[in-house]
Amino acid sequence: MIELYQFPWSPYCLVQRRILEYSGAPFRVVNIPNGDRARIWKLTRRRYYQVPVVRAGKSIVFETGDNSQVIAKYLDDLLGLGLFPKHWRGLQDLLWPVIENDVEGVAFKLNDIYWREFVPPSDQLRFLRHKERKFGRGCLDRWRQDRASLLAQLAGALAPFEQMVSQRPYLLEETPRFVDFDLYGMLANFLYSGRYRLPPTLKNLRLWYRRVERARHPSLPN
Repeated sequence: MIELYQFPWSPYCLVQRRILEYSGAPFRVVNIPNGDRARIWKLTRRRYYQVPVVRAGKSIVFETGDNSQVIAKYLDDLLGLGLFPKHWRGLQDLLWPVIENDVEGVAFKLNDIYWREFVPPSDQLRFLRHKERKFGRGCLDRWRQDRASLLAQLAGALAPFEQMVSQRPYLLEETPRFVDFDLYGMLANFLYSGRYRLPPTLKNLRLWYRRVERARHPSLPN
């Protein structure tokens, strides 16, 4: 049984969860308090304290760098998903940093505005402390004040991806590849609070999102 250690709203965890759902493989989700990484620290033998982490049998898998994609590549090899085909090598490497910087860098702020609605009360103090230590005191209130500007920034960051899916069902071709799941995770985080919808101007991307959300690996029965 594969185990996914996660925060439920983390964009990077949402990427791996959707990949596992797409695969049809049985897996179990283990939610970790945002402010208490002791279980991750122990699981990784004091080598790592972030999420996601995947455990499959004796294998404990986690990222080794900001753009490593170790977990997705491990699941791809383990489950035979074809997310990193040779003919898209290089291009996917160029795309996922854009997704994880330009899109995620705005999307998480918009979701975090409503942090009190999804962070468990027992973890809210640690969540607030973590955010303010990283982004400065009052950051969450500033993001709320800048909500309209942030939404405009997000729409701008998504415009190239809207163009990419205007002529094909997925970002690169007829089959979803890793970058589809990566962008999906960033947007699933943006939508997590239930306070937003994808802009109506991004009609193709809205269809794409639903397509990725429902996608199943071709090896699975209909």
